[in-house]
Order: sequence, then C-alpha cells, then structure tokens
Amino acid sequence: MPALDQIIAFQDELTSIRRDFHAHPEIGFEEFRTSSRIAKLLESWGIEVTRQVGKTGVVGVLNGARSGRTIGLRADMDALPMEERTNLPYSSQNEGVFHGCGHDGHITMLLGAARYLAENRNFSGSVVFIFQPAEEGLGGARAMIADGLFERFPCDELYGMHNSPYSNHSDISIRPGKAQAGASFFDIDIVGQGSHGAMPQTSRDPVVIGAGLVKEFQEIVSRNMDPTHPAVVSVTQFNAGSAYNVIPESATLRGTFRFFDDADGALIETRMRKICAGFALSHEIAINVDIRNIFSVLSNDPQRVQDLIEVAREIVGDQAKLNAPLTMGSEDMADLLNVVPGAFFNLGHHGDVPLHNPGFIFDDTILPVGASVFARLVERRGAA
Repeated sequence: MPALDQIIAFQDELTSIRRDFHAHPEIGFEEFRTSSRIAKLLESWGIEVTRQVGKTGVVGVLNGARSGRTIGLRADMDALPMEERTNLPYSSQNEGVFHGCGHDGHITMLLGAARYLAENRNFSGSVVFIFQPAEEGLGGARAMIADGLFERFPCDELYGMHNSPYSNHSDISIRPGKAQAGASFFDIDIVGQGSHGAMPQTSRDPVVIGAGLVKEFQEIVSRNMDPTHPAVVSVTQFNAGSAYNVIPESATLRGTFRFFDDADGALIETRMRKICAGFALSHEIAINVDIRNIFSVLSNDPQRVQDLIEVAREIVGDQAKLNAPLTMGSEDMADLLNVVPGAFFNLGHHGDVPLHNPGFIFDDTILPVGASVFARLVERRGAA
C-alpha cells in the first residue's frame, strides 16, 4: 500500500497545513507562530501538549489502548535565512526566510501521524511527538536535551526523517551505524596592519595571510589525517577590504569542517589552531580563532534500522532499502540519537531542484507516505 487509507482521506488538509507553514517560515528559536499552530492542532486532537521545551519546541504525548513501549517521533520546524524564488502562490511572506529544506513537510507528516493515531489509538504504549526548533546549525536538539527532554518524556526508541529530492518518489533509504558527519563551524579574525596598496612593505597584509591560511587548512585533510577517514575542511567566506588601493587592516575567514570520528574532529581543530598561532607569530600579528562544534556524528542503531525497514516495507514495499550513502551533510537529530537508540531515514519525492536552493519545491504528494510510516512505527513498535 502507498499510504494508510485513513491518512490519504485527509491528504488535502495536510497539504493546506503544509502550505500555511511554508507561507509563514521562521528561523531557529523564533518559531513562535509555527509552534503555536502545532500545539493547537495537537490539542484539538486530544493530545497532551507541552510548549517551550528548548525555548520554542513542542512535545505532544498520546497514550495507546494498551501498555507497551514509548516511541519517540521527531520533526524539525525551522526555516532557512534565504530568499525564496519559486513564484508559488503560497510563497514565503517573510522576507529573507524560506523553507528551502522541507522542514514544513517534516512538521506536516508528523502532524498527519499524530492525527491518525489520536483518532484510532489502536496501539500499545505511548508516543512522544517531538517538534524541534533550530535544526539549521543553531543547536535546537541540544537545547531540548538541556531542557530535560528525555527526563520529562522518556522514550525507548526514536525515529525521524528527511525529505529527499535526490531519490525516487516513496523511496525510503537508510544506513545503519555512522550515516552523517559531525560538523564544527569556525570564525578566524586576522588583525593585520593596513597601508596604501602601492606600499605593501608598510603593511602586514591580512589578505595574503588569509590566503595562506586557506591553503594550509586544505592540507590538514590531505597530510595530517588518515587517508581512510573521510573528512573535509571548507572555507566558505573570506571577507576583507573596501577599496582598490587600500590594503585592509583585517580579514575574516569563516567555514566548516566535517568528520565521522570525534578524534578526527579534534585533530582538525588542533591543527587549525596551531597553524593560526604559527602564522600570527611569523607575521607578527594577532589571529583570533573561534571554533564551535555544532553537530555530532549521526549514528543509526542497527537494530532500530532493521525495525524501521520492516515497518516501512508495509507502506512502500521494496522501496525501503539499506542503501543510503555516507554523507558529509550533518543533522542535529544526531544529538537525540546519542541519548535514545533509533533511526533517521530519507524519504524520496519528485523534484529536480536541490535542498537549500532558492527554487526548491517540496512535493506534497509525499505527505501521506511519510505520515503513514510514522504512524505504522508506533502501531508496530509500541507492542515490541
């Protein structure tokens, strides 16, 4: 079956809900309208709701007809700080904010599962619906954990998903074990000495120094790390200067590095700091380094992966596969999975525009499929 009949019956309502979220996107920790609408919908279906978990997070709890396990289901709520260029009739009404990653779809699929389960309650145990803020690099998962998420709402298993325009419609893909990279962000401020562009000898040129740092950072992976360990260092911003004939006083480098082993992440950070210290000494300047770990390595529990595949095959048949590639992309579901064993899967849909692109369009036909997988997980795993 492609989706549960009862969920298909209210597919149009799910589409309307998703498009409303899409038209009113909010960035991390500012999801006030989003979280309020989620809470009101859950309450209207008789689900117990707790608001402001991790600032703007929402948690719903629903008990089944019989005793059993507690299954956690998670969706992220935040949008991206970017302009939308889709020309859709329900395009973003908030300038510079866009659901370009499909989190509006994630919210709606989890709401669809919540409505179905609330209307039937034909399951054992309990389900915890986790609507998480600030997934896009702001630490929403860590904020919910710090606010006592799993002490207040204990879960035996945890599941989440991400939409994928890179896969066929209704394909479910997952990878047991390490699946997505950990990530840190960095800001490096180079405080040099400015001068006239015609007299570089009177400067300590932060542009030349910054260019040297970019080159040296690339050699961390190629010359300091075990070549069998995947990792990447990317300088994504280089800001300096304001005139053609002025060597600037300062420059700033920003970027990210990714890794699949915490020791590798520590090695990259150590080397970056030592390289910056060496450049500062040799050029007689100051270089200030700020490195922040943002995402943990995402690791799927092998048994929960197998459980997920078995359940998903009831909905999508042999389109549920253990074929997700290892990816340098990061996801803060990783922090939740470090506390509760579970699985994070990808759900394919139509579309040829990538995520985080201003022209990305979410495929609404996938809503009942994702909602059905979430719902069936509760029905099957609650009695496990």
